[in-house]
Amino acid sequence: MEVVQVLHMNGGVGETSYANNSFVQKKVITMTKPITEDAITKLYCSTYPEEIAIADLGCSSGPNTLFVVSELIKVVDSVRQKICQKSPEYQVFLNDLPGNDFNTIFRSLSIFQNKLREQLGPGIGPCFFTGVPGSFYGRLFRKNSLHFVHSSYSLQWLSQVPQGLESNKGNIYMASTSPPSVLKAYYEQFQQDFSLFLKCRSEELVDGGRMVLTFLGRRSDDPSSKECCYIWELLAMALNDMVLEV
Repeated sequence: MEVVQVLHMNGGVGETSYANNSFVQKKVITMTKPITEDAITKLYCSTYPEEIAIADLGCSSGPNTLFVVSELIKVVDSVRQKICQKSPEYQVFLNDLPGNDFNTIFRSLSIFQNKLREQLGPGIGPCFFTGVPGSFYGRLFRKNSLHFVHSSYSLQWLSQVPQGLESNKGNIYMASTSPPSVLKAYYEQFQQDFSLFLKCRSEELVDGGRMVLTFLGRRSDDPSSKECCYIWELLAMALNDMVLEV
């Protein structure tokens, strides 16, 4: 079965849900906030558009999703008030794979919009939301339709399992015992995926549009460095132990 059909974060709002277990992701969004604010400010001040289309790719569900949107709108509204501009209308596209818990997001929208109007006042322009299920490793939107694209902690997920991993016995990712062919396979898959991602977004963004992309990286030259791979080695060890107990 294809990855796009099965991969998703835990839905709902329970103890094991992504919504209640995404504090690290929230911290990263907060850390990159100055970059995001600068990008949306420059976008708005370049043309003062009457409408702004924002896409959050890999939005998942829970408070992080609407936190990003809220911060972007607040920045634009602060700038437009200072220069006495009428508020633009906002079209927000929330994208994730088809198995994502969009229902939880939609149920919280009325509360979110009411809170936003209370914070920013009656002058805030209308905000329209659309769920867009599908892989961002392909076209999702019309040409020249997006002003701002945001994606956080999503682009490290590949579109598919790389070909040629048969020699990666006992591992589920790039481990210290993985042969060079496995490292090469992951590298080539990422190159292919990220190039396609950029190509698709270049067609969907308007001239002068902006993107802020945040994803995992490492300082080490070693692809199997513990900076980003050690957790997968531990998980592989646990899975192997479970198999032996069967």
